[in-house]
Amino acid sequence: MKTVILKYNSGNVRSVSFALERIGINAIVTDNEEEILSADKVILPGVGEASGAMMYLKEKKMDDLIRALNQPVLGICLGMQLFCRFSEEGNINCLGIFDQDVKLFSPGELKVPQIGWNTINELSTDLFKNVKENAYQYLVHSYYVELGANTIAQTNYGINYSTAIQKNNFYGVQFHPEKSGLIGQTILENFIKL
Repeated sequence: MKTVILKYNSGNVRSVSFALERIGINAIVTDNEEEILSADKVILPGVGEASGAMMYLKEKKMDDLIRALNQPVLGICLGMQLFCRFSEEGNINCLGIFDQDVKLFSPGELKVPQIGWNTINELSTDLFKNVKENAYQYLVHSYYVELGANTIAQTNYGINYSTAIQKNNFYGVQFHPEKSGLIGQTILENFIKL
């Protein structure tokens, strides 16, 4: 099982790599096109800023490469947001795999960014096999993906929003499974088994 973590100008690659090692997967961190195309699973992690990340992907011609992938692909946090049509973070067009937009939480009673544990619910698809409704996952984000036809899990933080999305072979999670203990580990294992 060849698993690739996409190398781009975004943080969190190391913690995703360590989380995969804990479940017996030695992932390759690379931006090499041949390595990516020959992988069984591809992960696009992300801690960073959308416009800078998209510019980097375009410069490296990785945007078209990602869109063309046929194997299961998992976007984590910023990685999930980059799969969407448009992000208010830097007002930039993203990869457009999902017909959903990324919006800034309205500052109000709740702190922005959302940092910490929150529940995920309305779970569907095999990504959440053996995960119970209202399981806690760790989140750090100021921007969210709207609810839509591709929502496979949601979370409430002032509003209900997509905490996971799926379309064909593309999966995205807003939370950090690599920082979410045994339940996060289960979700990573489920992705590897897809």
